Amino acid sequence: MKDFIIERPQYIKELFDFKDTDLIKILTGVRRCGKSTVYELYAEELKKQGVKPEQIQIIKLEEEENTELLDYHKLHQHIMNNLVKDKKNYVFLDEIQNVENFEKAVRSLYEKKNIDIYLTGSNSKLQSGEWATSLTGRYIEIKMYPLSFKEFLSINPTNNLDKAYAEYLEYSSFPYAQYFVHLNTPNLKKQVDTYINGIYDTVVLYDVMSKKNISNASRIKRIMKFMSSAIGSEISVKKMSDMLKNDGIILQPSVLDDYLDAFKSAYIWYQADRYDVRGRKVLKTQNKYYLVDMGIRNILMNDKVEDTGHILENVVYLELLRRGYKVYIGKIDYKTKDRNGATAEIDFVAETPNGLEYYQVCDTMNEPKTIERELASLKLIKDNYPKFVLTRDYGTKDYEGITQLNVLEWLAK
Repeated sequence: MKDFIIERPQYIKELFDFKDTDLIKILTGVRRCGKSTVYELYAEELKKQGVKPEQIQIIKLEEEENTELLDYHKLHQHIMNNLVKDKKNYVFLDEIQNVENFEKAVRSLYEKKNIDIYLTGSNSKLQSGEWATSLTGRYIEIKMYPLSFKEFLSINPTNNLDKAYAEYLEYSSFPYAQYFVHLNTPNLKKQVDTYINGIYDTVVLYDVMSKKNISNASRIKRIMKFMSSAIGSEISVKKMSDMLKNDGIILQPSVLDDYLDAFKSAYIWYQADRYDVRGRKVLKTQNKYYLVDMGIRNILMNDKVEDTGHILENVVYLELLRRGYKVYIGKIDYKTKDRNGATAEIDFVAETPNGLEYYQVCDTMNEPKTIERELASLKLIKDNYPKFVLTRDYGTKDYEGITQLNVLEWLAK
């Protein structure tokens, strides 16, 4: 298993873009999305460029042999004792959030001019608190996700995009799940599900329950299952609380909000806020939630595919995040007399370096009513930013400036 490594060149490139800058590099993302491997690959590239092995310290803070380094004093001293004098040193601290008061060690190391610091974390604690505030402008967060569909295709090359997409959903986007795919044993699905169950249990135990003092694992699973069935649905915390009550889960909205915050902090669920397209402002009600990986949904929902449109929407949302965009769900008011006060929805409003992009996502546009429905919201937008409809239909079409694309080809670009 250790010999199975998936190259993640986009992340390596980004690390080199910030190499030797006066910035702490923080690689964040859900557990097992490949953060540690990326740092190891990056370290190998550094060696190829002439950096000596002794100038590189990689400390994995979840390994048993490093238990004593969970004391920030000892961690700091260990690093200082192993520095190469008069040379640039590259220090990688993996899962740094496990060290109590880690910020004290990191701040001290940051002040040393011969240390280039790299951190990983599976909890958003790294971007919160006084230390992050005091280092504002002095660190860069590189957000990492499980494999994109394009990365999946790079290790599973095929001309049959539909078959590849089905496997992408079935066998998970977590990198090491692909190890079992390559083994191609008769028990492949069972092996993948066992592996994903392990990730789920670890995330829930370490990044949800322990970090937020939540003690009820079965309740977490029921909430996760409920959210997995409601992917792509606009929902408030109050409404979610009421719906959960019907399933026998009694949680006040404020308590449920703590659960949601824990899920988001562990990078297992992502919240998409609403965006008023006409007013150009972000709204804080009726959000949507998207899951980091469909393999997790599979084990929660017992492989019930269902609602393929919203699953596709989830995949597109994560892809837009991977491309570095800020992503919202769009709201736009009708101004016509017959529909005054009504609102229309745009699946995604993506804030890009070049402005906005608008996206509708659906399985197919093979019926006139579907075409009319999917185009209606986009036609209400009067600016000149690009507007797209992503579907499973092949071929490209233009509807008065609205471009319909095959979503799998778009994902594979």
